[in-house]
Amino acid sequence: MSTANPQRGYILGLSAYVIWGLFPLYFKAIQSVPALEIIVHRILWSALFGAALLLVWKHPGWWRELRTHPRRLLVLAGSGALIASNWLVYVWAVNNDRMLEASLGYYINPLVNVLLGLLLLGERLRRLQWLAVALAAVGVMQQVWQVGSLPWVSLVLALTFAFYGLIRKQAPVAALPGLVVETWLLLPAALIWLLLHPAASSTQLSFWGTSEALWLIAAGPVTLIPLVCFNAAARHLPYTTLGFLQYIAPTLVLLQAIFLFDEHFDHTTLVSFCFIWAGLAVYSLDIWRSLRKQTNA
Repeated sequence: MSTANPQRGYILGLSAYVIWGLFPLYFKAIQSVPALEIIVHRILWSALFGAALLLVWKHPGWWRELRTHPRRLLVLAGSGALIASNWLVYVWAVNNDRMLEASLGYYINPLVNVLLGLLLLGERLRRLQWLAVALAAVGVMQQVWQVGSLPWVSLVLALTFAFYGLIRKQAPVAALPGLVVETWLLLPAALIWLLLHPAASSTQLSFWGTSEALWLIAAGPVTLIPLVCFNAAARHLPYTTLGFLQYIAPTLVLLQAIFLFDEHFDHTTLVSFCFIWAGLAVYSLDIWRSLRKQTNA
């Protein structure tokens, strides 16, 4: 484990969340392909791309460590199942015009991160950070109230990604090897699905001459690059800080839902948006003050 580098962590975290925030543009490009089939190909091409990347980006000893500690494979199998579930629900939501619910899920997720950090990791918040959490919680509750029912899409996305991040933060496996192992552990299930669905569009020879085929192949780098950034950032930043950076992604999704895909947006959603960004501003101010004190010291 290398020494934590907050500046590097912020750059990696921002990169991951900006890319994730633009994901709807990618999934809309392959909207004709069913969500589950897209996930199967995300697993397939991520496994292949990740293995190729690992050959170039050397991580000496990673396989020997996994063989020495086989329980880590079980941990990665669990985190892989969580991220695959998250992928499936997210793609389904985007391609069924429920991007606002997906956005809400990733607004809730940082609060789940804060809760897990406090309860399981022993992290503590300063006064301004508590104020930031309170402001964000008001905004999230406003959106939950507006939905009018239990937002299952939002809750599944928030919980699966929060526990995925927690497991990967604690797992003593480097970011890229861990991601490659996750996808390879999911690969048998993906291949079995393809064998059991010979009528699926991607199993037809004619499909591979279309633009959708190229988009599916691109699922490998599109999936792995932000996940590598996220897992690396998790090792350099407190989990609560990483959680608040995540507001970037749902905000980008929210803006696309409104201005590009014409999903319904009213003044109550705007109020929620303002509370959440006020919380982010307060939290960012606290982080800046803390870093300034450390620099002066």
